[in-house]
Amino acid sequence: NSKLTHEKVLEIRAKRSNKGDINIDHAQAVDTYPESFPYFVRGRDSARRYITSLFTTQIAIYDGAMGTMIQNYSKRNKLDEEEYRGEQFKDWSCNVKGNNDMLSISQPQIIKDIYLGYLEEGGSNLIGTNTFSSTTIAMADYEMEDYAYELNYEGARLAREACDEVTAKDPTKPRFVVGAIGPTNRTGSISPSVEDPAARNVTFDELVETYFEQIVGLMDGGSDILMVETIFDTLNAKAALYAVGEYLEFSGLDIPVFVSGTLVDQSGRTLSGQTGEAFYASIRHSKPMCVGLNCALGASHMKPFVEKLANVVECFMHVYSNAGLPNAMGGYDDTPEDMTRENQEFFEAGWLNMVGGCCGSTPPHIKAIAACAANYKPRKLPDVGRPKMWLSGLEDLIVDDVHNHLGMPFLNVGERCNISGSIRFKKLMMAGDYATAMDIAKKQVEDGAHVIDINVDDGLLDGVAAMQKFVKIAVTEPDVCKVPFMLDASKFEIVMAGLKWCQGKPIVNSISLKVGEELFKEQATLLKKHGAAIVCMAFDENGQAATADEKVRICKRSYDILVNEVKFPPEDIVFDPNVLTIGTGMEEHANYGVDFINAVKTIKEQCPYVKISGGISNLSFGFRGVTKIRESIHSVFLHHAILDSGMDVGIVNAHELLHINDLEDDMKCLVERLVFNKDEEATEDMLQRTGYERACNVARKKNLPFPRKPRVKQPRKLFDYDHIEPVPATEPPLPTSDAAQNHVPNPYLNSKLTHEKVLEIRAKRSNKGDINIDHAQAVDTYPESFPYFVRGRDSARRYITSLFTTQIAIYDGAMGTMIQNYSKRNK
Repeated sequence: NSKLTHEKVLEIRAKRSNKGDINIDHAQAVDTYPESFPYFVRGRDSARRYITSLFTTQIAIYDGAMGTMIQNYSKRNKLDEEEYRGEQFKDWSCNVKGNNDMLSISQPQIIKDIYLGYLEEGGSNLIGTNTFSSTTIAMADYEMEDYAYELNYEGARLAREACDEVTAKDPTKPRFVVGAIGPTNRTGSISPSVEDPAARNVTFDELVETYFEQIVGLMDGGSDILMVETIFDTLNAKAALYAVGEYLEFSGLDIPVFVSGTLVDQSGRTLSGQTGEAFYASIRHSKPMCVGLNCALGASHMKPFVEKLANVVECFMHVYSNAGLPNAMGGYDDTPEDMTRENQEFFEAGWLNMVGGCCGSTPPHIKAIAACAANYKPRKLPDVGRPKMWLSGLEDLIVDDVHNHLGMPFLNVGERCNISGSIRFKKLMMAGDYATAMDIAKKQVEDGAHVIDINVDDGLLDGVAAMQKFVKIAVTEPDVCKVPFMLDASKFEIVMAGLKWCQGKPIVNSISLKVGEELFKEQATLLKKHGAAIVCMAFDENGQAATADEKVRICKRSYDILVNEVKFPPEDIVFDPNVLTIGTGMEEHANYGVDFINAVKTIKEQCPYVKISGGISNLSFGFRGVTKIRESIHSVFLHHAILDSGMDVGIVNAHELLHINDLEDDMKCLVERLVFNKDEEATEDMLQRTGYERACNVARKKNLPFPRKPRVKQPRKLFDYDHIEPVPATEPPLPTSDAAQNHVPNPYLNSKLTHEKVLEIRAKRSNKGDINIDHAQAVDTYPESFPYFVRGRDSARRYITSLFTTQIAIYDGAMGTMIQNYSKRNK
């Protein structure tokens, strides 16, 4: 660790309370033990690879309760205020009894003996450090904030010593130090004030800061693994995991991370209201190596929740339960045999890879559980399948498996909490009426919204403050926050403000390449660290994509950057290829609906696993004020975009969505002509129908007769030949005679024309005597190719076609005029 010199790490070490030289390097000589499993040497072997081998070959054993063991010690020995203080803290300014973590400094032998008890008697493969509350936030209760680093360092150092001593006795069973990161005594998701649901006593950034200091101390003290444990508020856990991610990024190390949630009662939810599945969906972006449950409940009460979690968790699974439920005195009554019997059900079901104990458990409990676990195979890692977008509020939501209230494979994102799309919501936000705004959000969920869009981005509003307050209140409203959120703003700082108050996994709307590649990658990387899914708009440095080709090009470029460079999960990308307004009367807008639908299919083909979304109300903006028309347009558009092209997501008013089968036949015809740009009159006809529907609304309000409904031109039945593409004309239409069709030259031998009607006319001619009626020329009179022409040899039709298509030919003038002119000069 001495080689880890990132400025943030050095800053923490510089202010540590344990002055003087300390050892922060824990590498072992490469030949300390043999090279193959089950041996392990720090600095030579991968902890991740070793834990994988261990967890796939046996049910590994974790330790038991630290607090219980300290209480048991105090029953046999004096452990009062004086002992807690020890020599170093004998003059401390406040009472410290009950601060178990400080015993790592003031009474190190007590803590080390507890570690050894779990390792030697209990047979633990892994032990957690005595650092559950070793953060500046939790230590504020004892005025010991400045000792956070030392508490973590000493807690880990003692565990490291104990593990190394026991491993040396049997190198075939290496023992690992798990740096324990507790939840702190504050919560980011729950208000400490019953009067103010937006109040909080800690921020996300404060949690990250305190956790980062704890992590540096744990790693410097010799931890092999980091465990974020006893999670009752997932937002705290997300802050801890963010801090872990920062440490791993700064260090370049691969440290396995375990995460353990706490379900507080038989509802199967955390204190902040999440189900076990939602909790996992919220933290899985951190790629934990092992996830499970601990504390709060005994093993028998945990069973249904462990089963649910085991069915969804993609990594290893653990449980370390309490020794039953607390009795009237706050103690725990389950014997080692009781705990073993209840945990055995987990082993038989094949749900676990690691097991231990929490409150009330002791080395004898762990020993008995270990003996039983040795008879069972560990949980098999689930097969790796197609990646899916997995969101969460208080409950989890797999987007790829969703069907909306109309039966469509489509995620309804409720649009009414959007300051840009709802006048009522905007007025409430401007007035600061957040309570009524929550009613709008609740109504959307009731009406079928799977996700709530939150947009408070307005020039007359402090967007950052409004977003923070709205989200902080919303996460305390179960009927609202049971669904995931879409945090929506044009300013990145506004969505980040909301993201830091979301315990679930939300969607951030939006980022795009219009800010340039570097900032785009920076924003995407930050959102990936927070575990958010993203909406990526079809914008680039040159503006908004309007045509299908431009939509596809920008989305594919964005996809390649996100997936290949940022390493963003492709299933967490939602592209918005821009739903643009049709029916404006402008020719260039007429094909926007077709362009979007066509682009959706191509983007889905070229960008595996992504979702496609759009602001559907944009499509019909030109018909605002007439809800029936707008709903009808949306119905047809969504039907084809979803079922024909694969659109997955849309910002909609779920209450107003219509199924295509509910449309009147003539309305459906009008809309299809408009959406698919089938003819030039489509917009005009729809405007006429809009006028009629508006007049009907007026008549309805005033109790007047309805106007006459305009007739809709029904489309003609088309056949294959109606779709023949025009081809360039090479000559005017030909007469049907063989001579014309085959361009046969006129022989100019009229004497051979002997039809009786022709002969009859010649017989009565006035110019008696011989006359010449043949005008053929010798074939070699002139050269054969255009522009030459020989009568009887060349086709006049072909020649005239060549002449008329290469130049404007010249005809003569008036005969009568020329005769008159002659008569003026001559008699």
